[in-house]
Amino acid sequence: MKIEWFREYSQCLNRDMEFKVYGHAGQPVLVFPAQDGRYYDFENFKMVDTVSDLIEQGRVQLFCCDSIDLETWSANNIDVQRPSYMHEQWYYYITNELVPRIFNINYHGNGGSYARGIITTGCSLGATHAANFMFRRPDIFIGTIALSGYYDTDIFFGEYSDEIIYNNSPIKYIEDMSYDHHYVNMYRNNKIVMCCGQGAWENLMIPSTLRMKELLEYKNIPAWVDIWGYDVNHDWDWWRVQFPYFFKYII
Repeated sequence: MKIEWFREYSQCLNRDMEFKVYGHAGQPVLVFPAQDGRYYDFENFKMVDTVSDLIEQGRVQLFCCDSIDLETWSANNIDVQRPSYMHEQWYYYITNELVPRIFNINYHGNGGSYARGIITTGCSLGATHAANFMFRRPDIFIGTIALSGYYDTDIFFGEYSDEIIYNNSPIKYIEDMSYDHHYVNMYRNNKIVMCCGQGAWENLMIPSTLRMKELLEYKNIPAWVDIWGYDVNHDWDWWRVQFPYFFKYII
């Protein structure tokens, strides 16, 4: 398997940011780390191994990015405007700086052919990011596999909200979208998977995932929303089972 590591300066964040690429060609997939995680976690927790056959066949190419969660959703700042501002800077880093690099790297691997779009994925807060980026920018991201995500911002910011927080709360902005909103029409052409278990540490994820199911069904947006059993915990052991199971459907 071809593996490449990159460290590049971000104008949006005024720092170097790292990412890692697995594979030489195929559908580009942007992987967000779990809460407070790093770009190498997907490899270290053996998630890459679960789809190594598809990577080696040149069907998919994984791009594992870095987060700044400790400055955003996980920050304990008294001034809540600072973490929301930093999250939006990270959003611009992903969409304006990392996405062009993904398309460029993938273009050369695919023999001079640009991908139609990027699929997102992640576990826990990584799933939150994966879903949010796809719903915010369906012109870039054409599908998502979100495992054990929470799709609102209230557990991080309580009742406080501003424009940035609203724009990163899928439950809020999808609920407010009209049935014929142009983004809703784009969602209908995307492949959307959302899954969580009912075991340990999934208690907050279940109602959030089910609320997303309600909203998507109400707006006639096809999605595979799957709630697994009471033995399925919010942990890597189960994500290693879920990821390849859904990944082959998405690809």
